[in-house]
Amino acid sequence: RESFEFVKFLKGTGCKYWQVLPVGPTSFGDSPYQSFSAFAGNPYFIDLDFLAEEELLTRDEIREYQWNVKKDCIDYGILYENRFLILKQAFKRSKHKDSKTYKAFCKNNKYWLDDYCLYMALKYHFNSQEWLAWEEDIKFREKAAIKKYTIQLEDEIDFWRFCQFKFREQWDRLKEFANNKGIQRIGDIPLYVALDSADVWVHGDLFELDERKKPINVAGVPPDMFSETGQRWGNPLYRWDKMEESGFRWWKERMKASASLYDVIRIDHFIGIVNYYSIPEECPTAVKGKWKKGPGKKLTDVIQSSIGDAKIIAEDLGVLTEDVISLIQETGYPGMKIVEFGLDGPPSNEYLPHNYTTSNIVAYTGTH
Repeated sequence: RESFEFVKFLKGTGCKYWQVLPVGPTSFGDSPYQSFSAFAGNPYFIDLDFLAEEELLTRDEIREYQWNVKKDCIDYGILYENRFLILKQAFKRSKHKDSKTYKAFCKNNKYWLDDYCLYMALKYHFNSQEWLAWEEDIKFREKAAIKKYTIQLEDEIDFWRFCQFKFREQWDRLKEFANNKGIQRIGDIPLYVALDSADVWVHGDLFELDERKKPINVAGVPPDMFSETGQRWGNPLYRWDKMEESGFRWWKERMKASASLYDVIRIDHFIGIVNYYSIPEECPTAVKGKWKKGPGKKLTDVIQSSIGDAKIIAEDLGVLTEDVISLIQETGYPGMKIVEFGLDGPPSNEYLPHNYTTSNIVAYTGTH
């Protein structure tokens, strides 16, 4: 409910955009950049008061749970322990399966929804372990195992579908409210996905994995002025040749899904589309990584064809090679400038506003 009040505040201050972090379901550590899915929404965002208005919960039931241990702080440990318990109470009372809206939601999200819900049901079945630690038959997605667990965990799978339906129902309600107030939402999507995700479990052939499904090389950036050892993010890298063979189907679906969530999509680490840094998985830092060539315009063409009326912001911070600059100019995507980066340099520093040579940029005061 506070999100609606925030939109009113933005309207009153003359703002036209609201940028949010990735809204996917978070894993251990609760980073929005390490999500269980590149498509799903985080059930933590489902407003329990709205469920009470639907008579799926009572106010007393909501108050029975402890949610905060300190004023103005979110305790994600408590959320993890309690949120799904109370959502299951709402799920058991819900008649959503009978609604045309729910059936349309399942149909429109068929590419990822069933796989994600099975993945989450399995994750809880195997005590929240990453999929690499699951039993061999389901880890390798053997047909018999998929069938067995789909039947065995049917109710749990339906619960995760319910969570996604309610997340999307409430998200769309907020998006419509914001748009009617003249506020557009900017969404942030990481270039890479988490190893422990439905995406890598289901589409393992699209990632640099060995025969045991473990990463061969991982993502990051090389040593620079901020870090002597660089940054080793640990995300599995894409097999861009396999992506291209499939017509970049996964990326088409991902961008189509993102465009339905946001008015503007900021692609985090855009330069990785042109040149990406590959670090051997066994290397504990980013020192021994190598630059490799990405798909470039082949992928941006697919992105553009998949997003409808949505717009793109290219987060182009990092090593801006001529190839990256050329692609940004060709696509027409606005890049980024960080005012903070200009504060410790000469008056000619490119990040200072008086040196901006184009209006096709998005300027931020800082990076976070």
